[in-house]
Amino acid sequence: MNIRQKQCAASCSKLMQLFTGSLSSLPPTVREYFLKWTQIFIDALSTDDVSSILQSYDKKWSEVLALKNKRDKSDLLLRKQTELEYISKKLQSVTFGLEHIFREMGQIYEAHKTTHRESRHTDWSKYPELAAQLMISGHPMELMDGDAGHVPLTWISSLLEEVINKLGDQRVFVLSVLGLQSSGKSTMLNTMFGLQFAVSAGRCTKGAFMQLLKVSEEMKKDLKFDYVLVVDTEGLRALELGGSILHHDNELATLVVGLGNLTLINIFGENEIQDILQIVVQAFMRMEEVQLSPSCVFVHQNVTDVAGAEKNMDGKRRLQEKLDQMAKLAAKEEVYDAERFSDVIEFDVQKDVKYCAQLWEGSPPMAPPNPGYSESIQEVKNTILSKASKSAGITLSQFKSNIQDLWTALLTESFVFSFKNTLEISVYGKLEVQYGNWTWSLRSIMLTIENQLHNRIENGKLHEVEQTYLFKETSKTYEEVRKEMTKYFEDDKDREILAQWRGRFEIDIEEFLNNQVKMVKIKLDGVIQQKKACKKLDEKKSEFENKLLQKSKELAHKLKDKAKDEEELQRQFRSVWSGWVAELTARIKPVEDINLEKDQLMILQELGFEPTLIDECKRSGRYKKIYDVGDYSVYVISNHRVTSFFQKHISSGFFHEQHQIRSLIDQAENESLSAIKNKPVAARGYTPAYLHEMANHVREKVQKFLSERKYTLNKEFKVDLLLYVFYKAESWIQESHKKFKMNNDPITYLESKKTQFYTVFKSFCKENSSAVVLG
Repeated sequence: MNIRQKQCAASCSKLMQLFTGSLSSLPPTVREYFLKWTQIFIDALSTDDVSSILQSYDKKWSEVLALKNKRDKSDLLLRKQTELEYISKKLQSVTFGLEHIFREMGQIYEAHKTTHRESRHTDWSKYPELAAQLMISGHPMELMDGDAGHVPLTWISSLLEEVINKLGDQRVFVLSVLGLQSSGKSTMLNTMFGLQFAVSAGRCTKGAFMQLLKVSEEMKKDLKFDYVLVVDTEGLRALELGGSILHHDNELATLVVGLGNLTLINIFGENEIQDILQIVVQAFMRMEEVQLSPSCVFVHQNVTDVAGAEKNMDGKRRLQEKLDQMAKLAAKEEVYDAERFSDVIEFDVQKDVKYCAQLWEGSPPMAPPNPGYSESIQEVKNTILSKASKSAGITLSQFKSNIQDLWTALLTESFVFSFKNTLEISVYGKLEVQYGNWTWSLRSIMLTIENQLHNRIENGKLHEVEQTYLFKETSKTYEEVRKEMTKYFEDDKDREILAQWRGRFEIDIEEFLNNQVKMVKIKLDGVIQQKKACKKLDEKKSEFENKLLQKSKELAHKLKDKAKDEEELQRQFRSVWSGWVAELTARIKPVEDINLEKDQLMILQELGFEPTLIDECKRSGRYKKIYDVGDYSVYVISNHRVTSFFQKHISSGFFHEQHQIRSLIDQAENESLSAIKNKPVAARGYTPAYLHEMANHVREKVQKFLSERKYTLNKEFKVDLLLYVFYKAESWIQESHKKFKMNNDPITYLESKKTQFYTVFKSFCKENSSAVVLG
């Protein structure tokens, strides 16, 4: 909010005032000339700057290469590389176009709308109307900010609302395009529909742009919509994005494929595109709440022999197999009902793979255009129109809500976008399960050591816990775990993929052991302190009673008849009591309250469940009633044949499998509660290891159950069952820990004795008051 307020304060620049003033005052035809000339002048300005920066970049790069060839390892090389990186960033930021001015309009609008602030200098409320007029006239508008990788929902929603106000809620066919950087996506769209997507001034498209294309009266006879809304995107795998490339590309691809009624997938590097499509498919599986029905057409560009390529059935078959294989892998990972790529994204390999000739005959810049390119593009256009004729499209208001739903879902599903492909996600998931097993081995040995030392403390045989002793006792198990990790990373069939995470997980396991040792030492030191404090309390009990007796005598002499005043007695007792408690409990750490919710979340995440899924299951509250659910078919995932078999048995009144699932829940609950009630929580306090043990037992029970079935149960069932078991154990754990706190926390123990000591004090006062009166 603070940033938005600063934006409001700085929103009245001279450039923006002149630009928006011209847009609002000029007639439509003149406005077109104004925009065109503005773009020409901006391009000229950018080109001059880009040229000088490219020269300095080339010079600096030559210096870096020269130093590398000399195998120079000095600070000079590092300095030159830093300077090169700085010039590279400067090169990225120097390009400036109309889209930056429109982006600024959007930012000003969102800032004022969010903070509800008016501006004397800026008529910001008119910005969506100005942008809508341009969009209706065919000007491309930015949908996703190419630099920040962000969709400004408030601005886009207001813009589309203004378009609806002016045109009515027209039906549109959304055509999006996806492909690698510099693969000719914008050129293809410009050739196909006569659009104006930027391809000049050495700039590639950044982000995503949308452009409205009115359907001619002649073509309306065959089509059921009024406009084609084209979404053009920046090239995927752009090198300038550096480390954020995977997340950015996967997010962008999912957004444009999700929004499009049809997506043109422009292929230059087939493997790269397939990697991205795997992530798109898996993202759709995870976003079930967003009702989408995407379809796609593959366009192979730069094909020399188009006729020969069309007959390449083997290539098509391999593409189909690859897409189906990765869809199956994603479905297994997400426990989703899909056997083929076309189960998620509509695709027919026979009809939806097209080949295009090269744009140039020879090498640019002297090469003439290839007439075959336009012919190929026309064929692709015919395929698009053929598919479009079978679609009713969507209304503009539906498109607006699709953007909001899809972008909101994308922001909550960030986990999947940081991976290269589906196989990576699968491998990482297995690694996390293994890591959970390794940490459980260490957690288990630490629990055993803690119990042994606790017994020695209780028996008065141990007065100090050394960290070195704890490390020594765990060293054997730790070495075994390290050997298992090494074997897993070096011998697993996916070791090449695993290599990227090896260093991080080896550091994590070392930090985990250090934290466990530290936590156990803190806990046992607390037990020793509390034992000493309780001993000190017993020793000082008679001393305190004497203090109370002395205080009561003083009070009786001082107050005489007022000694029977209840309020005065309580005030005097409190002053003695608080001082005594402070003296006894100095430097003693109280027994902390437990946070079961936090521990449960941590355990579920360690078992490989995403925070968003856990949060959704907790908020729904359905886990509390999982045992009483009449129909468990919502939790069942399987192939179509088994699903229909399962549903057939349910409908015919055969509830055997339903009974088996309920029996599984009952056993998991009873066995877990029985195990936790055998733990010495009341005597030694609570540790998260107890919940870990419960969770592992439930997980193993579910795995054994599913291994004997033809179907599987989805992630929601597993999370709900674990939450249900935790919920059932919660009250017993809280009550037991309360007993432990009462018996072992000196402050809690003293508070429990407060009433008793006050009664003693009151009786002393009465006796001494009588003695004073009689005297």
